[in-house]
Amino acid sequence: MNDDDRLESYIFPLPSELIAQEPPKERGTSRMLVASRKDTSFIRHAHVYDLPDLLPKGALLVANNSKVLPARLLGRRKTGGAVEFLLLTPLPLLLQSQKKEGDGFCAHAQGLMRANSRVKVGDTFTFGDAIHIRVTQAGSFGLRDVVISWQGDLLHLFEAVGHIPLPPYIKRPDTADDALRYQTVYADPERTGSVAAPTAGLHFTRELKETLLARGFQWTYVTLYVGQGTFSPVRCDDIRDHTMHTEHIEIPEESAALIKQAKQESRPIIAIGTTTVRTLEGVAKAKGSIVPFSGSTDLFLHPGSDFAVVDGMLTNFHLPGSSLLMLVSAFAGREHILKLYEQAIGEKYRFFSYGDCMLLLPWRSVPNAVRRKTAGDRSSKGANCARAQEHSTGFPKFACIFFAELPWHIGKGWGKSHFLLSPRKRIRTKKDGVPEDFYPEAAL
Repeated sequence: MNDDDRLESYIFPLPSELIAQEPPKERGTSRMLVASRKDTSFIRHAHVYDLPDLLPKGALLVANNSKVLPARLLGRRKTGGAVEFLLLTPLPLLLQSQKKEGDGFCAHAQGLMRANSRVKVGDTFTFGDAIHIRVTQAGSFGLRDVVISWQGDLLHLFEAVGHIPLPPYIKRPDTADDALRYQTVYADPERTGSVAAPTAGLHFTRELKETLLARGFQWTYVTLYVGQGTFSPVRCDDIRDHTMHTEHIEIPEESAALIKQAKQESRPIIAIGTTTVRTLEGVAKAKGSIVPFSGSTDLFLHPGSDFAVVDGMLTNFHLPGSSLLMLVSAFAGREHILKLYEQAIGEKYRFFSYGDCMLLLPWRSVPNAVRRKTAGDRSSKGANCARAQEHSTGFPKFACIFFAELPWHIGKGWGKSHFLLSPRKRIRTKKDGVPEDFYPEAAL
Protein backbone atom coordinates (compact mmCIF):
# COMPACT_ATOMS: atom_id res chain seq x y z
CA MET A 1 0.00 0.00 0.00
CA ASN A 2 1.52 3.31 -1.06
CA ASP A 3 1.00 6.65 0.69
CA ASP A 4 -1.79 7.73 -1.69
CA ASP A 5 -3.87 4.78 -0.48
CA ARG A 6 -3.48 5.49 3.24
CA LEU A 7 -6.20 7.40 5.08
CA GLU A 8 -3.55 8.96 7.30
CA SER A 9 -2.02 10.63 4.22
CA TYR A 10 -5.05 12.91 3.95
CA ILE A 11 -4.90 14.26 7.49
CA PHE A 12 -3.64 17.80 8.06
CA PRO A 13 -3.73 20.17 11.05
CA LEU A 14 -6.25 22.99 10.77
CA PRO A 15 -6.63 25.84 13.28
CA SER A 16 -10.25 25.94 14.42
CA GLU A 17 -10.45 29.70 13.83
CA LEU A 18 -10.13 29.08 10.08
CA ILE A 19 -13.37 27.07 9.96
CA ALA A 20 -15.94 29.52 8.58
CA GLN A 21 -18.96 29.85 10.85
CA GLU A 22 -20.79 32.40 8.68
CA PRO A 23 -20.93 33.13 4.96
CA PRO A 24 -19.02 36.19 3.73
CA LYS A 25 -20.92 39.44 4.29
CA GLU A 26 -21.34 39.81 0.54
CA ARG A 27 -21.80 36.85 -1.79
CA GLY A 28 -19.11 36.66 -4.45
CA THR A 29 -16.30 38.30 -2.48
CA SER A 30 -14.57 35.16 -1.15
CA ARG A 31 -10.86 34.71 -1.62
CA MET A 32 -9.69 32.24 -4.25
CA LEU A 33 -6.39 30.41 -4.34
CA VAL A 34 -5.39 29.96 -7.99
CA ALA A 35 -3.21 27.02 -9.00
CA SER A 36 -2.42 24.84 -11.98
CA ARG A 37 -3.39 21.20 -12.03
CA LYS A 38 0.03 20.29 -13.44
CA ASP A 39 2.40 23.23 -12.96
CA THR A 40 3.19 23.02 -9.25
CA SER A 41 5.28 26.21 -9.35
CA PHE A 42 2.24 28.39 -9.95
CA ILE A 43 0.32 29.55 -6.86
CA ARG A 44 -1.46 32.91 -6.72
CA HIS A 45 -4.10 34.58 -4.56
CA ALA A 46 -7.20 36.21 -6.01
CA HIS A 47 -10.93 36.62 -5.40
CA VAL A 48 -13.94 34.92 -6.93
CA TYR A 49 -14.84 38.04 -8.92
CA ASP A 50 -11.52 37.64 -10.78
CA LEU A 51 -12.74 34.46 -12.50
CA PRO A 52 -13.47 36.10 -15.89
CA ASP A 53 -9.81 37.14 -16.12
CA LEU A 54 -8.44 33.74 -15.13
CA LEU A 55 -10.49 31.08 -16.90
CA PRO A 56 -9.05 29.61 -20.12
CA LYS A 57 -10.52 30.94 -23.36
CA GLY A 58 -13.64 29.16 -24.56
CA ALA A 59 -14.19 27.30 -21.30
CA LEU A 60 -17.52 25.63 -20.60
CA LEU A 61 -18.53 25.92 -16.94
CA VAL A 62 -20.72 23.13 -15.55
CA ALA A 63 -22.59 23.60 -12.27
CA ASN A 64 -24.83 21.49 -10.03
CA ASN A 65 -28.29 23.09 -9.89
CA SER A 66 -29.79 20.99 -7.09
CA LYS A 67 -31.48 22.91 -4.28
CA VAL A 68 -31.09 22.22 -0.56
CA LEU A 69 -34.21 20.95 1.19
CA PRO A 70 -34.78 21.98 4.83
CA ALA A 71 -34.38 18.26 5.45
CA ARG A 72 -33.63 18.30 9.19
CA LEU A 73 -36.80 17.59 11.18
CA LEU A 74 -37.17 17.91 14.95
CA GLY A 75 -40.06 16.00 16.44
CA ARG A 76 -41.43 13.85 19.22
CA ARG A 77 -42.30 10.29 20.02
CA LYS A 78 -45.85 9.48 21.06
CA THR A 79 -44.45 9.35 24.60
CA GLY A 80 -43.01 12.85 24.25
CA GLY A 81 -39.30 12.02 23.75
CA ALA A 82 -37.26 14.14 21.34
CA VAL A 83 -36.21 12.79 17.95
CA GLU A 84 -34.28 14.16 15.00
CA PHE A 85 -34.54 12.97 11.39
CA LEU A 86 -32.52 13.90 8.29
CA LEU A 87 -34.17 12.88 5.03
CA LEU A 88 -31.70 11.36 2.56
CA THR A 89 -34.00 10.27 -0.27
CA PRO A 90 -34.19 13.08 -2.85
CA LEU A 91 -37.64 14.63 -2.64
CA PRO A 92 -38.46 14.26 -6.38
CA LEU A 93 -37.73 10.51 -6.19
CA LEU A 94 -39.78 10.18 -3.00
CA LEU A 95 -42.77 11.91 -4.60
CA GLN A 96 -42.53 9.68 -7.68
CA SER A 97 -43.17 6.66 -5.45
CA GLN A 98 -45.90 8.18 -3.27
CA LYS A 99 -49.16 6.30 -2.70
CA LYS A 100 -52.54 7.42 -1.52
CA GLU A 101 -53.14 6.71 2.18
CA GLY A 102 -56.46 7.79 3.70
CA ASP A 103 -56.71 11.57 3.40
CA GLY A 104 -53.02 11.90 2.57
CA PHE A 105 -50.03 10.14 1.07
CA CYS A 106 -47.18 7.84 2.06
CA ALA A 107 -43.83 6.81 0.58
CA HIS A 108 -40.79 4.75 1.49
CA ALA A 109 -37.59 6.71 2.18
CA GLN A 110 -34.21 6.59 3.89
CA GLY A 111 -32.83 8.94 6.47
CA LEU A 112 -30.58 9.37 9.47
CA MET A 113 -32.31 9.33 12.83
CA ARG A 114 -31.38 9.79 16.46
CA ALA A 115 -33.44 10.04 19.60
CA ASN A 116 -32.89 10.29 23.34
CA SER A 117 -33.59 6.58 23.63
CA ARG A 118 -33.20 3.58 21.35
CA VAL A 119 -35.03 3.72 18.03
CA LYS A 120 -36.67 0.40 17.18
CA VAL A 121 -38.38 -0.98 14.10
CA GLY A 122 -42.06 -0.04 14.29
CA ASP A 123 -41.50 3.19 16.23
CA THR A 124 -43.54 6.13 14.94
CA PHE A 125 -42.63 9.80 15.26
CA THR A 126 -44.49 13.03 14.57
CA PHE A 127 -42.95 16.15 13.03
CA GLY A 128 -45.15 19.22 13.07
CA ASP A 129 -48.84 18.51 12.60
CA ALA A 130 -48.82 16.65 9.31
CA ILE A 131 -45.63 14.54 8.93
CA HIS A 132 -45.44 11.09 10.53
CA ILE A 133 -42.49 8.70 10.16
CA ARG A 134 -42.52 4.97 10.94
CA VAL A 135 -39.25 3.01 11.12
CA THR A 136 -39.24 -0.15 9.00
CA GLN A 137 -35.56 -1.16 9.13
CA ALA A 138 -32.49 -0.13 11.13
CA GLY A 139 -29.07 0.26 9.54
CA SER A 140 -25.64 1.30 10.77
CA PHE A 141 -24.55 4.76 11.90
CA GLY A 142 -28.12 5.98 12.39
CA LEU A 143 -29.41 4.99 8.93
CA ARG A 144 -33.09 4.03 8.90
CA ASP A 145 -35.55 2.83 6.28
CA VAL A 146 -38.85 4.54 6.99
CA VAL A 147 -42.36 5.16 5.71
CA ILE A 148 -43.27 8.85 5.62
CA SER A 149 -46.97 9.75 5.83
CA TRP A 150 -48.25 13.27 5.25
CA GLN A 151 -51.20 15.41 4.29
CA GLY A 152 -50.87 18.28 1.84
CA ASP A 153 -47.83 19.37 -0.16
CA LEU A 154 -44.75 17.63 1.25
CA LEU A 155 -42.29 20.28 0.03
CA HIS A 156 -44.32 23.01 1.72
CA LEU A 157 -44.46 20.94 4.90
CA PHE A 158 -40.67 20.58 4.97
CA GLU A 159 -40.28 24.30 4.29
CA ALA A 160 -42.65 25.04 7.19
CA VAL A 161 -41.18 22.75 9.87
CA GLY A 162 -37.75 21.69 8.55
CA HIS A 163 -34.33 23.18 9.27
CA ILE A 164 -31.42 23.81 6.90
CA PRO A 165 -28.99 20.92 7.63
CA LEU A 166 -25.87 22.93 8.38
CA PRO A 167 -22.75 20.78 8.77
CA PRO A 168 -21.47 19.99 12.29
CA TYR A 169 -18.44 22.27 12.20
CA ILE A 170 -20.79 25.27 11.99
CA LYS A 171 -21.43 25.51 15.71
CA ARG A 172 -24.70 27.38 15.77
CA PRO A 173 -28.36 26.76 14.91
CA ASP A 174 -29.53 27.55 11.40
CA THR A 175 -31.10 30.97 10.83
CA ALA A 176 -33.36 32.60 8.24
CA ASP A 177 -30.21 33.94 6.56
CA ASP A 178 -28.96 30.39 5.99
CA ALA A 179 -32.11 29.62 4.00
CA LEU A 180 -30.77 32.11 1.43
CA ARG A 181 -26.99 31.87 1.80
CA TYR A 182 -26.81 28.05 1.95
CA GLN A 183 -28.34 27.94 -1.56
CA THR A 184 -26.76 28.78 -4.89
CA VAL A 185 -28.35 31.66 -6.82
CA TYR A 186 -29.05 29.23 -9.66
CA ALA A 187 -30.60 26.42 -7.58
CA ASP A 188 -33.59 24.97 -9.44
CA PRO A 189 -36.78 24.72 -7.32
CA GLU A 190 -37.79 21.73 -9.44
CA ARG A 191 -34.67 19.97 -8.17
CA THR A 192 -35.12 20.50 -4.45
CA GLY A 193 -33.81 17.56 -2.47
CA SER A 194 -30.12 17.94 -1.57
CA VAL A 195 -29.28 17.68 2.13
CA ALA A 196 -26.14 19.76 1.70
CA ALA A 197 -25.28 22.61 -0.63
CA PRO A 198 -22.95 22.19 -3.62
CA THR A 199 -20.84 24.78 -1.85
CA ALA A 200 -18.44 25.80 -4.64
CA GLY A 201 -21.51 27.28 -6.29
CA LEU A 202 -22.27 29.48 -3.27
CA HIS A 203 -19.59 31.92 -4.47
CA PHE A 204 -21.45 32.89 -7.65
CA THR A 205 -23.68 35.92 -8.02
CA ARG A 206 -26.06 36.52 -10.89
CA GLU A 207 -23.83 39.42 -11.94
CA LEU A 208 -20.74 37.20 -12.08
CA LYS A 209 -22.54 34.64 -14.20
CA GLU A 210 -23.73 37.37 -16.58
CA THR A 211 -20.18 38.73 -16.84
CA LEU A 212 -18.84 35.28 -17.69
CA LEU A 213 -21.44 34.82 -20.43
CA ALA A 214 -20.72 38.30 -21.81
CA ARG A 215 -17.02 37.43 -21.97
CA GLY A 216 -17.73 34.43 -24.18
CA PHE A 217 -17.73 31.60 -21.66
CA GLN A 218 -20.47 28.98 -21.79
CA TRP A 219 -22.50 27.74 -18.83
CA THR A 220 -24.64 24.66 -18.33
CA TYR A 221 -26.10 22.50 -15.56
CA VAL A 222 -26.14 18.98 -14.26
CA THR A 223 -27.85 17.70 -11.10
CA LEU A 224 -26.53 15.68 -8.20
CA TYR A 225 -28.76 15.44 -5.14
CA VAL A 226 -26.16 15.75 -2.40
CA GLY A 227 -26.57 13.00 0.16
CA GLN A 228 -24.70 10.41 2.16
CA GLY A 229 -22.33 9.54 -0.68
CA THR A 230 -20.82 13.02 -0.48
CA PHE A 231 -20.62 13.50 3.27
CA SER A 232 -20.19 10.03 4.76
CA PRO A 233 -16.68 9.80 6.24
CA VAL A 234 -13.98 7.44 5.02
CA ARG A 235 -13.39 4.89 7.79
CA CYS A 236 -10.96 2.49 6.08
CA ASP A 237 -7.23 2.72 6.72
CA ASP A 238 -6.80 1.69 3.08
CA ILE A 239 -9.03 4.15 1.22
CA ARG A 240 -9.43 1.72 -1.69
CA ASP A 241 -11.73 -0.27 0.61
CA HIS A 242 -14.14 2.66 1.00
CA THR A 243 -17.60 2.21 -0.51
CA MET A 244 -19.54 5.27 -1.59
CA HIS A 245 -23.29 5.51 -1.01
CA THR A 246 -25.22 6.04 -4.23
CA GLU A 247 -26.54 9.48 -5.13
CA HIS A 248 -29.04 10.39 -7.83
CA ILE A 249 -27.65 12.35 -10.81
CA GLU A 250 -29.06 13.84 -14.00
CA ILE A 251 -27.57 15.25 -17.19
CA PRO A 252 -30.18 16.87 -19.46
CA GLU A 253 -29.95 16.53 -23.23
CA GLU A 254 -28.94 20.18 -23.77
CA SER A 255 -26.07 19.94 -21.28
CA ALA A 256 -24.83 16.66 -22.77
CA ALA A 257 -24.75 18.30 -26.23
CA LEU A 258 -22.81 21.35 -24.99
CA ILE A 259 -20.26 19.18 -23.18
CA LYS A 260 -19.82 16.91 -26.21
CA GLN A 261 -19.31 19.94 -28.46
CA ALA A 262 -16.74 21.48 -26.11
CA LYS A 263 -14.76 18.23 -26.00
CA GLN A 264 -14.84 17.93 -29.80
CA GLU A 265 -13.54 21.51 -30.10
CA SER A 266 -10.85 20.91 -27.44
CA ARG A 267 -12.33 23.58 -25.19
CA PRO A 268 -11.80 23.03 -21.46
CA ILE A 269 -14.57 21.79 -19.16
CA ILE A 270 -14.48 23.62 -15.79
CA ALA A 271 -16.51 21.88 -13.09
CA ILE A 272 -18.05 24.02 -10.35
CA GLY A 273 -17.57 21.77 -7.33
CA THR A 274 -16.84 18.13 -6.63
CA THR A 275 -20.47 17.05 -7.06
CA THR A 276 -20.32 18.25 -10.66
CA VAL A 277 -17.06 16.32 -11.13
CA ARG A 278 -18.63 13.11 -9.81
CA THR A 279 -21.68 13.56 -12.03
CA LEU A 280 -19.66 14.06 -15.22
CA GLU A 281 -17.07 11.41 -14.54
CA GLY A 282 -19.70 8.98 -13.20
CA VAL A 283 -21.72 9.14 -16.40
CA ALA A 284 -18.61 8.97 -18.59
CA LYS A 285 -17.46 5.84 -16.78
CA ALA A 286 -20.89 4.19 -16.89
CA LYS A 287 -21.74 5.08 -20.50
CA GLY A 288 -18.34 5.60 -22.14
CA SER A 289 -19.04 9.28 -22.87
CA ILE A 290 -21.29 12.12 -21.78
CA VAL A 291 -24.89 11.36 -22.78
CA PRO A 292 -28.29 12.41 -21.41
CA PHE A 293 -28.67 10.50 -18.17
CA SER A 294 -30.91 10.01 -15.16
CA GLY A 295 -29.80 7.45 -12.60
CA SER A 296 -27.38 6.96 -9.75
CA THR A 297 -23.64 6.95 -9.16
CA ASP A 298 -21.42 5.57 -6.44
CA LEU A 299 -18.18 6.68 -8.09
CA PHE A 300 -15.31 7.15 -5.63
CA LEU A 301 -12.52 9.24 -7.17
CA HIS A 302 -9.14 8.88 -5.45
CA PRO A 303 -5.50 8.90 -6.58
CA GLY A 304 -5.19 6.44 -9.42
CA SER A 305 -8.61 7.34 -10.87
CA ASP A 306 -8.82 8.67 -14.42
CA PHE A 307 -10.63 11.85 -15.47
CA ALA A 308 -12.24 11.63 -18.89
CA VAL A 309 -14.26 14.86 -18.92
CA VAL A 310 -13.18 17.51 -16.42
CA ASP A 311 -10.19 19.73 -17.22
CA GLY A 312 -10.38 22.30 -14.41
CA MET A 313 -12.23 22.74 -11.17
CA LEU A 314 -13.46 25.35 -8.70
CA THR A 315 -13.76 23.81 -5.25
CA ASN A 316 -13.86 24.76 -1.58
CA PHE A 317 -11.30 23.56 0.99
CA HIS A 318 -12.31 20.18 2.39
CA LEU A 319 -12.23 18.25 5.65
CA PRO A 320 -9.14 16.22 6.56
CA GLY A 321 -9.60 12.58 5.63
CA SER A 322 -12.72 13.19 3.55
CA SER A 323 -13.59 11.60 0.21
CA LEU A 324 -13.75 15.13 -1.24
CA LEU A 325 -10.11 15.79 -0.35
CA MET A 326 -9.28 12.46 -2.01
CA LEU A 327 -11.16 13.55 -5.14
CA VAL A 328 -9.18 16.78 -5.56
CA SER A 329 -6.00 14.81 -4.76
CA ALA A 330 -6.87 12.41 -7.58
CA PHE A 331 -7.33 15.40 -9.88
CA ALA A 332 -4.14 17.33 -9.11
CA GLY A 333 -1.95 15.03 -7.01
CA ARG A 334 -2.07 14.53 -3.24
CA GLU A 335 1.24 16.18 -2.43
CA HIS A 336 0.42 19.16 -4.64
CA ILE A 337 -3.00 19.60 -3.01
CA LEU A 338 -1.62 19.37 0.53
CA LYS A 339 0.99 22.02 -0.32
CA LEU A 340 -1.81 24.25 -1.61
CA TYR A 341 -3.73 23.65 1.62
CA GLU A 342 -0.60 24.56 3.57
CA GLN A 343 -0.43 27.83 1.60
CA ALA A 344 -4.12 28.47 2.27
CA ILE A 345 -3.66 27.92 6.02
CA GLY A 346 -0.62 30.20 6.05
CA GLU A 347 -2.65 32.89 4.23
CA LYS A 348 -5.57 32.34 6.64
CA TYR A 349 -8.10 31.29 4.05
CA ARG A 350 -11.49 30.30 5.45
CA PHE A 351 -12.27 26.57 5.21
CA PHE A 352 -15.26 24.32 4.49
CA SER A 353 -18.84 25.12 3.43
CA TYR A 354 -18.97 28.88 4.04
CA GLY A 355 -15.25 29.31 3.41
CA ASP A 356 -13.04 30.39 0.51
CA CYS A 357 -12.26 28.41 -2.61
CA MET A 358 -9.54 27.12 -4.91
CA LEU A 359 -9.38 27.29 -8.71
CA LEU A 360 -7.45 24.42 -10.29
CA LEU A 361 -6.59 25.42 -13.85
CA PRO A 362 -5.96 22.81 -16.56
CA TRP A 363 -2.62 24.05 -17.88
CA ARG A 364 0.54 22.04 -17.68
CA SER A 365 2.37 25.35 -18.09
CA VAL A 366 0.55 28.50 -16.99
CA PRO A 367 0.36 31.15 -19.77
CA ASN A 368 2.36 34.31 -19.16
CA ALA A 369 -0.81 36.40 -19.54
CA VAL A 370 -2.34 34.71 -16.51
CA ARG A 371 0.89 35.00 -14.56
CA ARG A 372 0.85 38.76 -15.24
CA LYS A 373 -2.80 39.11 -14.25
CA THR A 374 -2.14 37.53 -10.86
CA ALA A 375 1.25 39.06 -10.16
CA GLY A 376 0.32 42.53 -8.95
CA ASP A 377 -0.51 43.87 -5.50
CA ARG A 378 -4.17 43.62 -4.45
CA SER A 379 -5.52 46.53 -2.46
CA SER A 380 -9.17 46.70 -3.55
CA LYS A 381 -11.79 45.21 -5.86
CA GLY A 382 -10.70 45.25 -9.47
CA ALA A 383 -6.99 45.50 -8.64
CA ASN A 384 -4.60 42.75 -9.60
CA CYS A 385 -4.25 39.77 -7.32
CA ALA A 386 -1.80 39.78 -4.46
CA ARG A 387 1.50 38.04 -4.97
CA ALA A 388 1.79 34.70 -3.23
CA GLN A 389 3.95 34.88 -0.12
CA GLU A 390 6.38 32.21 0.85
CA HIS A 391 5.83 30.46 4.15
CA SER A 392 8.09 28.21 6.11
CA THR A 393 5.34 26.91 8.39
CA GLY A 394 5.38 23.31 7.21
CA PHE A 395 3.11 20.68 8.68
CA PRO A 396 4.57 19.18 11.87
CA LYS A 397 6.19 15.78 11.52
CA PHE A 398 4.60 14.43 14.67
CA ALA A 399 1.08 13.00 14.70
CA CYS A 400 -1.40 15.85 14.33
CA ILE A 401 -4.94 15.81 15.64
CA PHE A 402 -7.88 17.47 13.95
CA PHE A 403 -10.72 18.03 16.36
CA ALA A 404 -14.31 18.76 15.43
CA GLU A 405 -17.12 18.94 17.94
CA LEU A 406 -20.67 18.41 16.76
CA PRO A 407 -23.30 20.73 18.20
CA TRP A 408 -26.42 18.79 19.06
CA HIS A 409 -29.35 20.95 20.04
CA ILE A 410 -32.18 18.65 20.89
CA GLY A 411 -33.38 17.61 24.29
CA LYS A 412 -32.16 18.18 27.79
CA GLY A 413 -28.96 16.39 28.64
CA TRP A 414 -28.00 15.49 25.10
CA GLY A 415 -24.30 14.89 24.77
CA LYS A 416 -21.70 15.87 22.23
CA SER A 417 -19.70 13.85 19.77
CA HIS A 418 -15.98 14.22 19.15
CA PHE A 419 -13.76 13.21 16.26
CA LEU A 420 -10.04 12.66 16.61
CA LEU A 421 -7.98 12.25 13.48
CA SER A 422 -4.29 11.48 13.40
CA PRO A 423 -1.85 10.12 10.82
CA ARG A 424 -1.85 6.84 12.70
CA LYS A 425 -5.48 6.32 13.56
CA ARG A 426 -8.98 7.71 13.48
CA ILE A 427 -10.72 7.50 16.82
CA ARG A 428 -14.25 8.47 17.70
CA THR A 429 -15.57 8.85 21.22
CA LYS A 430 -19.27 9.39 21.67
CA LYS A 431 -22.12 9.93 24.04
CA ASP A 432 -25.80 9.16 23.42
CA GLY A 433 -25.08 6.96 20.39
CA VAL A 434 -24.88 9.80 17.87
CA PRO A 435 -23.97 8.57 14.36
CA GLU A 436 -20.73 10.13 13.20
CA ASP A 437 -22.06 10.92 9.74
CA PHE A 438 -25.41 12.32 10.84
CA TYR A 439 -24.72 15.68 9.25
CA PRO A 440 -23.14 16.39 5.86
CA GLU A 441 -19.54 17.51 5.50
CA ALA A 442 -20.59 19.38 2.42
CA ALA A 443 -17.42 21.34 1.69
CA LEU A 444 -17.85 20.88 -2.08
